[in-house]
Parts: sequence; C-alpha cells; structure tokens
Amino acid sequence: MRRLGKVIALLFVVTFIMQQPVFAYIDPGTGSMLFSIILGACTTLFFILNAIFIKIKTFLFTSKQLAKTSSPFVIYSEGKQYWRVFKPVLDEFEKRKIPLVYYTSAQDDDIFNENYEYIKSEFIGKGNKAYFKLAFLNADVCLMTTPHLDVLQLKRSKNVKHYSHILHAITFSCGYLLYSLDYFDSVLCDADFQIPLIREIEKKRNLAPKELPVTGSTYMDYYAEIKKQLPSRVKEGKTVLIAPSWGKENLLNKIGTDLLDKLAASKYKVIVRPHPQTMIINKNFIDKLMKKYENYTNITWNFDTNNVSALSQADILISDFSGVMFDYAFLFDRPFIYIDTEFNFEATDIADLDEIPYRYQVADIIGTKIKAEKIKNIDIEKTIDEILKDGKFDEIQKAKKHAWQYQGEAAVRVVDFLVQKQKEVNKR
Repeated sequence: MRRLGKVIALLFVVTFIMQQPVFAYIDPGTGSMLFSIILGACTTLFFILNAIFIKIKTFLFTSKQLAKTSSPFVIYSEGKQYWRVFKPVLDEFEKRKIPLVYYTSAQDDDIFNENYEYIKSEFIGKGNKAYFKLAFLNADVCLMTTPHLDVLQLKRSKNVKHYSHILHAITFSCGYLLYSLDYFDSVLCDADFQIPLIREIEKKRNLAPKELPVTGSTYMDYYAEIKKQLPSRVKEGKTVLIAPSWGKENLLNKIGTDLLDKLAASKYKVIVRPHPQTMIINKNFIDKLMKKYENYTNITWNFDTNNVSALSQADILISDFSGVMFDYAFLFDRPFIYIDTEFNFEATDIADLDEIPYRYQVADIIGTKIKAEKIKNIDIEKTIDEILKDGKFDEIQKAKKHAWQYQGEAAVRVVDFLVQKQKEVNKR
C-alpha cells in the first residue's frame, strides 16, 4: 500500500504540472526523461490495479466457470486490421481440416463473413474484458500479433502451453515499446536478418532463447494476392501518395502543411492516407487539414481499411518511419521518399540494440531520405521527377529478396510450425 501511495502521489504531481490530455495510446517516439517517469509510474499503477481487478474477478468466479474446454489451436486478433495477417493462416488450417478457435476484439471482424467449417470464431470484447478471458485461456498453442505478453494487461494463462507471436510489419522486429516480445515462446520471422536482433535483446536481458522460425510474411502474401485482382491502372499524370505513421513524430504532424502546400500547387495528383490510429487519437487534426485543402481538386483523402488499392495508384510514396514504405516498394517495385522526422527510439526495444536495425538502414538505400526541416526549401517537383527517373529498381529487388523470404509460402510454413509445436508440447 505504501508503494501504491507513492505512485498515486507522483501521478497527481505530474498531472498538475503537465496539464495535458491523456490518450489511450502512447507515442513510441516521445522518449524523454519525463516520459520515462510518467510511463513507469502509470505502468506500475496499472499493474497494481489490474492485479487487484483480476484477483477480485477470480474470487467471484469458480474455476469451473473460468476453465473452458481445451483447444489445440487458438488465434487472438486485437483488431480488424490484423485480418490480413491471419486470413492466410486460417485458410491453411481450413484446407487441412484442422480445428481452430479464433477470438477477436473486433465486432466487425472479417472472420464473420467467412463460412469456415473447422474454424470457430467469437467476439470476446475489448480491453480488460478480452484480457480477462485470455488470462484463463486453455489451449495448446496460441498465436497473436499483440505484443507485451505478460508485461502489460495481456497476461499468460497457465493453461496455454505455447505462445507464438507473428509479426505484422515487414522488416520489423524491435520497434515496439520495451519488452514487447520477451515472454513469448516463439516469434515467427519474415527473414533471417531479424533473428540476431532478437537474440541480442535476449542476451542483454538474460532471457531464455525463444524459437525463431523463418516463415515469411503472411500479410505480404495476402497483399500480393489482392494485387493480382486489382484493375489495370489508368495513367493520367503522376500520382503522389502520402501515407505516414501515427504519433507526434509522423510527417503530417511535423511538416504537414509545408509539404501539402507544395504538392497542392504542383502538377501531381495527391492522395493523403492518414494512419488509422491517427483517426482514433487525433481526428480533429485531420479534419482541419481536410478543411484547409478542400478546394484543391488535385488532393484526395483515403481511409480504406485495406491500403493496397491506394498504394497501387501511386507513382511515388512519401512516408516517414512507417512500414508502409516497404509494403509499397516490395509489392509495386516503385520508389519512395522517406521523411526523416528524427524518430526517437528511447522507449522502444531498439534502444537496447548496439546498431540501428536493418529496416532503418535499408530505408536509406531503397528510398530517398529527406530531413523534415529541409522540406520548406525544397523544389518538390524537381525532386520527385529525379527520383522517378532513377527508380532504384535494382536496390529494391535486392532488399526484397533479403527481407521477404519464402514469398507465397508463409501460411504453409506458419501452420507447419504450429502443428509441429502442438505435437511437441503434448509429448512433455
């Protein structure tokens, strides 16, 4: 109780000093000493309150009410956006006639539009409601994209024999907030280069080594199939797609009007696609931008759940630290501009690495990096025209081969691993 009192007191002090609104998501780029204090205090308080919450609910329910029939395989999807990751896996389970339970926190999840025979689906609510159910999950193998297992509110169930994490952004493995993958039993990697990064963190934190099979990327395979179904692109001039990440350091926050002013006055068609998370935490900002440029006929806005259609229309992409630049380059072999907004790695797993991860190194090779502060003085038309002439096609092909292994085979490899793992854990 003494520790709880100190935490509450600190939170009151911080609240009165900062007087800032609190959002449901934490921008990983806001790394500073004060950020670390706030994050640590809030996390500690959350752990205490969440533990009390779980104990109370456990007391109110008997073990018989909490324990469910054991499932050999369970997938948990935190949101509708992860359908692209899980759909190929679900199709492969269905093809092999292997029963699987699919829990989702999205009431409108695409799973409910499918007619699977061997896949059982259920909406389990959001937030604590979902995490409480998952804390008492009974399964041999559980697969999820959600990080921070046993770190934040998502707790390991003693009745799950193996937890596996599947990545949902290509070239990505260490960009989550701290301790994101520490307590998974396995992480399914897109390519070999991701393995040393995870091993380095394990060694520095004295963690037991996880299984790190290289399976390829299910969501990139999914996008590749969608790409085949797209209509032929009608080429009427050049199109620029702006697709930033979210958080305080995304390019729309940093240089939004500077960049849009130049493009609004340019010869290009411009598609602006804000990150879906921005529409949740900062919709008013996007509404203001849309209002400012509503009279420019060459600027349109895209909010589709699936980004492949918007990517296909662009001759060049402008992004920041978002993984969409790799989706674009690898799917369409087209160039991108990488706006360097000086992303701060302090609160992420990257902070524990000796070197900057491959994804940030290769972005400078297959893309064209421009410092955010230089946008005001740049000739945007000249810059884009020069990049389009070069294209960096050879560099993109080399990076694609390196970062996206086993193209078209990911679902088979994922299910092979999970099935084998289920057999192993039941022999113990």
